[in-house]
Amino acid sequence: MCWSATADLWAGLGIGAVGAASLASVRRPGDAPLAALPLLLGAHQVVEAAVWHAGGGTGPATLAWAVIALPLLPLWVPLGVLAAARPADRPRLSVPLATGLATAAVLAHRLATRPVSAEIRGHTLGYAVDLPYAPLVLAGYLLATVGALLLARDRLLRVLGLLTGLGAGVCALLWRTEFVSTWCALAAAASLLLLAWVRGRPKPDPGPTVTPRPLSS
Repeated sequence: MCWSATADLWAGLGIGAVGAASLASVRRPGDAPLAALPLLLGAHQVVEAAVWHAGGGTGPATLAWAVIALPLLPLWVPLGVLAAARPADRPRLSVPLATGLATAAVLAHRLATRPVSAEIRGHTLGYAVDLPYAPLVLAGYLLATVGALLLARDRLLRVLGLLTGLGAGVCALLWRTEFVSTWCALAAAASLLLLAWVRGRPKPDPGPTVTPRPLSS
């Protein structure tokens, strides 16, 4: 996130509160993973506040931040979109999910075998981890996260995908070495749309009501 530990902390608490409200508003069990996404991203910003306080480096806060940002998000988002989708829409959503699984596996392996470090660069944080074929991994990451949202049938989810996709481009242009940190912060703010999405979801169809017939005498 940009600016400071204080900005990360307050942003994380605010977004986390929205995530709690989203979870409380869930009407369909399948909507719960996406409804919880602001809660996860809010916690992510709070963890980054701890990275600021530690002065960067390779400590536990840096590793916790990287685990959420790198292997967890490209798995969580497509799974959440798939869980909330209608059965007829799920085949096309298997592409970002499969991509997310492969991307998460690569990223998890690198975090398990290579150190990740954070460096304070003015008003931003930069993270460094040794990645093979970094452009390909980044493409898979964005296909899993942004692509899953863009392929959703729901309009608000597609708007969220559009905002995070545009944000990825802006962050890459403005903060090349701090891309992951700034983009995750933008995605957290954009995920406020999920509260409106959850509250606008229709109640599940209870199915046909069967009226018991009276026993004949």
